[in-house]
Amino acid sequence: MASPQVDTESVPGEGYERGLNSRQVQMIAIGGAIGVGLFLGAGANIAKAGPSLIVMYALAGVIIFFIMRALGELLLYRPVSGSFAEYSREFLGPFFGYFTGWTYWLMWIVTGMAELTAAAIYINYWFPQIPQWVTALVFLLLLFGANLISVKLFGEIEFWFSMVKVTAIIGMIVIGLGVLTFGFSAAGDTAAVSNLWAFDGFFPKGVGSSLMTLQGVMFAYLAVELVGVTAGESKNPEKTLPKAINTLPWRIALFYVGALTVILCVVKWTEFSADASPFVKAFAVIGIPAGAGIVNFVVLTAALSSCNSGMYSTGRMLRTLADNGEAPGVFRRLSSTKTPALGIATSVVFMGIGVVLNYVVPEKAFGYVTSIATAAGIWTWLMILVSHVLYRRQVVAGRLPASSFPAPGGSVCSYIAIVFLLFVTALIAIDADARICLYVMAGWAAALAIGWAVLKNRNPGITERREPEFEKVDG
Repeated sequence: MASPQVDTESVPGEGYERGLNSRQVQMIAIGGAIGVGLFLGAGANIAKAGPSLIVMYALAGVIIFFIMRALGELLLYRPVSGSFAEYSREFLGPFFGYFTGWTYWLMWIVTGMAELTAAAIYINYWFPQIPQWVTALVFLLLLFGANLISVKLFGEIEFWFSMVKVTAIIGMIVIGLGVLTFGFSAAGDTAAVSNLWAFDGFFPKGVGSSLMTLQGVMFAYLAVELVGVTAGESKNPEKTLPKAINTLPWRIALFYVGALTVILCVVKWTEFSADASPFVKAFAVIGIPAGAGIVNFVVLTAALSSCNSGMYSTGRMLRTLADNGEAPGVFRRLSSTKTPALGIATSVVFMGIGVVLNYVVPEKAFGYVTSIATAAGIWTWLMILVSHVLYRRQVVAGRLPASSFPAPGGSVCSYIAIVFLLFVTALIAIDADARICLYVMAGWAAALAIGWAVLKNRNPGITERREPEFEKVDG
């Protein structure tokens, strides 16, 4: 007899258009994780850790794969647009669904601020006379307009944004390998694999300093879970989502580990600085006349793409919260193009705080918002992992249907990832510059707790667990 599964064509209560095809979901999965964390943030981390940063990206990449396989198993058990919040609500209780939904919304708000800040920095490469806050504001308004279109057009825009990023990274890897192999260009005389250890070793500032970069490395991987948000608007999620998740290892190996390895072989790590993209620096050293400008355009595209995705996800998460009575009911409304326009507009207003930061503290804006986004992202990932562990227990006990996309190793990899994320949180607490995000998150938690108390008082039924709806599928 067939196991009960959710009908993937019509998820109860969604109302979205399933307009994202396999090609678009695949590229959103690839491009969503290629943003300022790699293109800009890697510069500061190279300065802190040297070539050992490659190992940090590889280590974090393994953990990210564990997280995504856990999420994949949950998604194929019950694909819904508000996935993280919904699974937290189902397996840990209504409060955790409420807390996770709002925290994921916060993560994308501050990530959007980081992307806007980065975009302004990239524009300064060509037009240093334009204030950062002006550029950030212009981009904010342009992306807001783009997000009011249909999900099909959103998917197409993201497809081409991501294609630009992917093509540029592959091109840089090929050129870098050419420099190493044939010795052409201005960098040919100094480019060598030995650059990975020739300048004070592979861990030039010690293992401890390398580990301290993990919070920045984890920020670079934020948005890989965006595939989960697209579940409610994906055509045939049972095929598209596993394919997108299973390609994650080679994406990490190529775009993060591979690209950084080539860059650090071509240019010695001591030449990188925190305020410049390592990709732009590499092309400038190689001496390709328009290379640095081209790469700067590509990383600008990456920032705008990631911010665009943030607007997409925050609008959907606000609607999920409203569906559960945890946000104003007005956010449940969909526009004529079946997009949560009001939720997107509200999120854009809060992203505008990033414009203010770029006006008040332009030199520190990026660091502040990335640390807060990382802390919020760690919470989201922890909820995915804990929900997965609890789901597996229910499956083993025979109380829930098995997913068609089980995570390898069952719950073991989820436990490993939980320990790793708690370790990264401890590193954030040790870092005096990053510690501010924990204070912000403590204040955020207090505000959400007060909000929950108010909601319970107005609607006592909000604390009741609701059983998910399933439909039997033949075959």
